Amino acid sequence: MELNQVTVPVTDVARSIQFYQQIGLRLIVEALPRYARFECGKNRATFSLHLVDELPKGNGVWVYFETEKLDETVEELIRKGIAFEEMPNDKSWLWREARLRDPDNNQLIFYYAGSNRLDPPWKINK
Repeated sequence: MELNQVTVPVTDVARSIQFYQQIGLRLIVEALPRYARFECGKNRATFSLHLVDELPKGNGVWVYFETEKLDETVEELIRKGIAFEEMPNDKSWLWREARLRDPDNNQLIFYYAGSNRLDPPWKINK
């Protein structure tokens, strides 16, 4: 099974389109005011926005975007005015991550894991 799409709730699709285009996603469907879809990278997975009246409570949605050039990507986005909550740093789970939030407070994690994404030292071998 392949992951095809992830959809996040937003309160203003047009505003969120601008944000996600600014961080580098390519808009492929614009059905304002309720929906938008972006193409993500080489694997052609998609990421979409869906209008909601009320955002989820609690921690909300966390979305991970992988890039081999994490530090350079973060620097470029900062120059474009994107604010990060956490700058790139190495994690104990062997990933390098930076964190930010979209306009609706969804947690976005930009990361690079290399071979540790699918083959960490603690991988279950069945």
